[in-house]
Amino acid sequence: MDDDRVWSFEKSLWTCDADHYRELVDDECLMVLPQPPFVLSGTQAIEAVASTPRWSQIEISDERISRPQEGLIVIAYHAKASREGEAYEARCTSTYRRLEHEVWRVVQHQQTPPLVTPAAEVSG
Repeated sequence: MDDDRVWSFEKSLWTCDADHYRELVDDECLMVLPQPPFVLSGTQAIEAVASTPRWSQIEISDERISRPQEGLIVIAYHAKASREGEAYEARCTSTYRRLEHEVWRVVQHQQTPPLVTPAAEVSG
């Protein structure tokens, strides 16, 4: 999968409907998200997406791609997403594995929102 397709694939996971998400996320996927239950299986993530409004816009920057072996792609990036007056920002990683020619599935995804340092630590 070339770089442009990788980023198009990743953006679609933020904005497309649950059926699209179900098609691209592997049942064995593990996700770490910044809200309970924090760690989800692929099946749990798909169920969560089905009942969550999709993001209307996603901006990806600071993109990194690694291909550690044939059929495996690891990406890292900074995401800024928005929907209906709500904004979200996180550093993210995803890992894709190829099942067959041109068929890829997400097997790992994590999101880390900006870390906030408590005021006592900053001034202390």
